[in-house]
Amino acid sequence: MSDATMDPTITNGVPGQPPLVSIMLVNWNTREMTLECLRTVYAQTREVPFEVIVVDNGSHDGSAQAIAAEFPQAVLMAETENHGFAIATNISVERARGRYVLLLNTDTLVLDGAIDRLLAFAQRRPEAKIWGGRTLFEDRTLNPTSCWGRITPWSVTCMATGLAKAAKNAAILNPEGYGGWDRSTEREVDIIQGSFFLIEKAFWDELGGFDRAFFMYGEEADLCARARLRGARPRMTPEATIVHFGGRSTKVFANKIVYVLGSRIGMINRYFPRGWKWYGRAMTLFWAGWRAFVYRIASRISPRHREAAEQWTNAWRRRNEWRNGPVPRAVKN
Repeated sequence: MSDATMDPTITNGVPGQPPLVSIMLVNWNTREMTLECLRTVYAQTREVPFEVIVVDNGSHDGSAQAIAAEFPQAVLMAETENHGFAIATNISVERARGRYVLLLNTDTLVLDGAIDRLLAFAQRRPEAKIWGGRTLFEDRTLNPTSCWGRITPWSVTCMATGLAKAAKNAAILNPEGYGGWDRSTEREVDIIQGSFFLIEKAFWDELGGFDRAFFMYGEEADLCARARLRGARPRMTPEATIVHFGGRSTKVFANKIVYVLGSRIGMINRYFPRGWKWYGRAMTLFWAGWRAFVYRIASRISPRHREAAEQWTNAWRRRNEWRNGPVPRAVKN
């Protein structure tokens, strides 16, 4: 590991001012998006003292050099290997000096003072202990994935049978997606997505950070589940809004499916009632196999389904990688 950083006593360019929040980014081969994200962080965060810590996970696109050149005021941890999101975040938070830690994806843009607004929200609602905002797609339409409901026997049933997708606006049939809620109101939620995730560092340390078993995807769901057992009640506010492009560091979608399915099995193994664990695993396998089958049939009718058919078939064939829980390493297609 190499380290490129300016004087750590300087926050927002102000000598001797301690940061209120440490903004953490994990980069892997998303140089231009990371640079644009950082530009919006510095341009849009004006009211709270902050520091930025970037972990580069062994990128080979010149990310580390470009970040160091344009943002010498940021702490850059240039790693030689891809640790994955969970481990990279853990090692970066060890360097954090702020009272709060904000996890921010590199494929995001900060809008309208979103970080300032999120900190103000946290200070108004300290009992939540974990806070998040609203996310938009590139075209500024709602991206509902900034928060979601926890996985349950009923939710896996809805996912596996297609009810969640068919009735995505029905709260009872799409419980993980909070169907019918347009994210325009403040609300307690089960899980805040790691793309825009605020927590006090002392509470993060109490929880032990992310579980390193999760290489990518699912780590925030596990952290929020453990946090709720310690009294946290995560909350989302629409007052703090960012753009989240999504999935830019997982170029092979089949790999993302493998990570997501493994993480879902991991959550089932950890948090389902004892008598329901087998059911959750079985329904997740059924869901993956059924999607692969349906997309293969659909691809024979319309070429537009061909790519999805290949991706889901690939993930199904690789089920031995994810059927027992999280995939704790980088996988190849």
